[in-house]
Amino acid sequence: MITQDNVDALLRGHGKVFSSDGEKIGSIGQIYVDDGTDQASWVTVSTGLFGTSETFIPLEGAALEGKDLRVAYPREQVKDAPKVDRDGHLSPEEEHLLHRHYGLGGSPSESPGRESTGSAETGHHGTGTAGPGTPDTGVSGPPTDRAMTLSEEQLKVGVEQYEAGRVRLRKYVVTETVTRTVPVSREELRIEREPIPKAGRRKSSRNAELSEEVYEITLHEQRAVVGKETVPVERIRLIKETVTSSETVTGELRKERLETDGIDGAGPGSR
Repeated sequence: MITQDNVDALLRGHGKVFSSDGEKIGSIGQIYVDDGTDQASWVTVSTGLFGTSETFIPLEGAALEGKDLRVAYPREQVKDAPKVDRDGHLSPEEEHLLHRHYGLGGSPSESPGRESTGSAETGHHGTGTAGPGTPDTGVSGPPTDRAMTLSEEQLKVGVEQYEAGRVRLRKYVVTETVTRTVPVSREELRIEREPIPKAGRRKSSRNAELSEEVYEITLHEQRAVVGKETVPVERIRLIKETVTSSETVTGELRKERLETDGIDGAGPGSR
């Protein structure tokens, strides 16, 4: 059984609701308490456009899992549950539809509504609104003032944030072939002959002798060599930016109109 201490912890914890088969259904919205027994009976998950409707799930058979709540119904059954407007109370008709959908035994209480203990968004305790036509509703007034209240729907527009995608930076190594041209030099042997003038031949011939002789010279040349080194060349980082654009939403709104008939001899009219 979900106690009042459990209810307070759930509302403070901003927990999630999971189905009987472990699938996430959504975030805890409100906990509804039976006016007659003061026992927590229903938990809601916000649904519909901008969260204007709530999906009700019975707390019968529910279990706490930390700050989260596991209900005793599969996700598909919860998804197909009758949608109920967020007004702080369940009418007997709405509760009857929910009992029939979830196959709950017994009949719903005949009390005028159910009191919401608060929402996960605020964590405050609220009070239920009184039944229709009572003086504290602030709309209809006493039955004797012969007044009628006209109501209309107003468009409530908001935004929600969701995960649109993820970006991951990953470094990996590729190999490419690089060609470079470098100049190289080498030493080559060139024989240069210089004739001895006739005038000098006689002087040289006096000491000239036939002999064998070896003269050796070392030749050098350059060749291209390749070496590698790793150097940092660039830094890359991910930066998130918020871009604001405008979107147009359209919704159909209903209004109550007043029609008069036969007042002070006047013909039918409407307003």
